[in-house]
Amino acid sequence: MNQMIFITVCYIVASVLFIIGLKRMSSLVTARKANQLSAIGMLIAIVATLLTKGMMEWQWIVLGLAVGTAIGILAATKVAMTAMPQMVGLLNGSGGLASLIVGWSSYHYQPNASLLTTISTYLAILIGGVTFTGSIMAWVKLEEKFITGKPILFAGQKIINALILGALLWGGIIFCSQPANHYPLFIIIMILSLILGILAVIPIGGADMPVVICLLNSYSGMAGAATGFVIINSMLIVIGSLVGASGIILTNIMCKAMNRSFTNVLFSGFGSEVKKKKTDIKGEAKPIGVKDAYYVLEAARSVVFVPGYGMAVAQAQHVVRELGEILENNGAEVRYAIHPVAGRMPGHMNILLAEADVSYDQLFEMDAINPILDTTDVVVVIGANDVVNPAARHDKSSPIYGMPILNVDKAKTVFVLKRSMRSGFAGIENELFYYDNTHMIFGDAKETLQALIGEFKSV
Repeated sequence: MNQMIFITVCYIVASVLFIIGLKRMSSLVTARKANQLSAIGMLIAIVATLLTKGMMEWQWIVLGLAVGTAIGILAATKVAMTAMPQMVGLLNGSGGLASLIVGWSSYHYQPNASLLTTISTYLAILIGGVTFTGSIMAWVKLEEKFITGKPILFAGQKIINALILGALLWGGIIFCSQPANHYPLFIIIMILSLILGILAVIPIGGADMPVVICLLNSYSGMAGAATGFVIINSMLIVIGSLVGASGIILTNIMCKAMNRSFTNVLFSGFGSEVKKKKTDIKGEAKPIGVKDAYYVLEAARSVVFVPGYGMAVAQAQHVVRELGEILENNGAEVRYAIHPVAGRMPGHMNILLAEADVSYDQLFEMDAINPILDTTDVVVVIGANDVVNPAARHDKSSPIYGMPILNVDKAKTVFVLKRSMRSGFAGIENELFYYDNTHMIFGDAKETLQALIGEFKSV
């Protein structure tokens, strides 16, 4: 078997592993093995690519592998689950930057390339640049260390973005017609793409950041596919296409989960609205102590836990599982209700609960759990906010109106574990906190749950 046939066979095997891995990612039961299959596929693809003739000196390849492996191991072991969206953002940005660099390098080596290669180079630069700076901006907004996580809006913002996009498209047409004669234009296209990535993300608020991360993930795949056409690598085209398509599908799923359109997410400046005042909501928040909460839980025959970003921050998933097991031993039926956009990335809560060894059979999606919430004795909301706000059902003035929510307010009793009355990502007050059947348990979620466990064990 000659070298090219061997490389092609390796690429086919890797592609099959990627497709199987992507398919098996749809289930928590098979997700871990799916990730392993995809990793094996990537290893095969890398090894096959390194066998291609004309590859650079091996010492640089080994150095790159060593540095990349060290960074990957460090990230996998050190990055907390609460920082996973930021990490995904940085990984998306790295993919975009890699595509930009490859496109730039290819243009230097082939200024008179074919029209297909020239168009692919242009797309790699455009999409890669937008992905890189857009992902970095998403990371900065999620960290909230340098700028606010809220939408950053200014007069004429949409017009400026449209003008930049128009300039990029017009510049692309001119560049692709005569690439060898327009190196300054090529640099301008690259700079404008980097600027567009920043301006496209800053008006998007924290509530929409999970959608943005999915979209940027798709962009990184499309940039990779374009780069595959630049360097004539079928494996890169396949991988980029898979990532691009799956990212768009996931983006669409996330938009539907929030009952919002794709354009509304990108251009509405969601989260910049004025918060609803407490005086607009009837009732008063009713704090309750751990002791009284224990008596209610001890008598409950059915309990539903609703995890949110607050659980991730408190790293409370293990004590949630422990309390759930105690309640089961006490005769209660325990379930966990998962909203599609709970946390800061798709599947955030599923991963945390799986990490704590919560049985997959106890995890219920929104459509499955909502019909039985009105017969549930106690719902324990742990750091969730917007995804349980009843305003989404009836208040047409609310920015989250129409968003499907977990109807926890229909349960007999609702305990909300929060540090304060602070609003969620949407920046609006939660009506649930003032309902007659709702009681607030203030404090760190992990400490509160440990205290409840202590009450059960002290009997």
